[in-house]
Amino acid sequence: MSFRRPRTPLTLALLGAILLALTGVLAKLVPITRSGDVRTLNGFLELNRPRLTPALDHIAHLADPAPYALCGLILALIALARGRWRVALGLPLVFLATGFTAESLKHLLASQRFDEWMGHSQISAASWPSGHSTAAMTMALCAVIAVPPRARPTVAALGGAFAVAVAYAILALGWHFPSDVFGGYLVAATYVLLFVGVIAWTEQRWPSRRRAEAATRPADALPALGVAMLAAGAAIGLALARPEQLVGYAASHTTFVVGAVGIAVLAVALAATMVAGFRGGSGSARPAR
Repeated sequence: MSFRRPRTPLTLALLGAILLALTGVLAKLVPITRSGDVRTLNGFLELNRPRLTPALDHIAHLADPAPYALCGLILALIALARGRWRVALGLPLVFLATGFTAESLKHLLASQRFDEWMGHSQISAASWPSGHSTAAMTMALCAVIAVPPRARPTVAALGGAFAVAVAYAILALGWHFPSDVFGGYLVAATYVLLFVGVIAWTEQRWPSRRRAEAATRPADALPALGVAMLAAGAAIGLALARPEQLVGYAASHTTFVVGAVGIAVLAVALAATMVAGFRGGSGSARPAR
């Protein structure tokens, strides 16, 4: 797989749009998936504790409009400093497009997903897709585009972890359903892949005069591996601290476990796809470097 030619990212963008539509149908219209949505959300809500709420709130607000806009500006400046003026000009447009689309879809498709057990804490009718999840994934994927090739594996690992952390936080706080998170991730992925395809197409039509950059080497992925190992170590440490409680909770909340793992898998898959796409192919015409 290579993003050197526009066909691959544009095809993936189309796939993302199809999956986005499918996610919306499942979230809004299919009873069995709506029920699973509620059970997964219930699992997240039960994990929240008063002492955790301030930290979760802080994490969730990292994807607010102000840090979102600041991140877009910083990434554009990084791309500009690297001589990637097409990327620098396009990144702010991607940030605007993903945010606008998420908010527009929320209001256009607003419908109350009422559930009795939530009582007076019903989630807003205008909740799909999640704007915070869209923002977090947009920041993560665009960061992979903006940074130098050797930094991409590490940035992808950190970005994926950030997107998962924001998603888990807003779910534990009861702001969204899990399907809202999936929708937000797919909005971001669709636009970012479309952007990569456009950059690749412009490079074919009007090749930029620039020096080719070194390809990502296997050793460049070591920092990313370190990040993953730290995260895995923290998870294992938590599991060993209270194994009986963890196993018991997972056994009684299997739908929650499936949903939580699904969110993490999608985030990692999207970040890894960006790294893999830019590592494919060879030569000086790699689009977003």
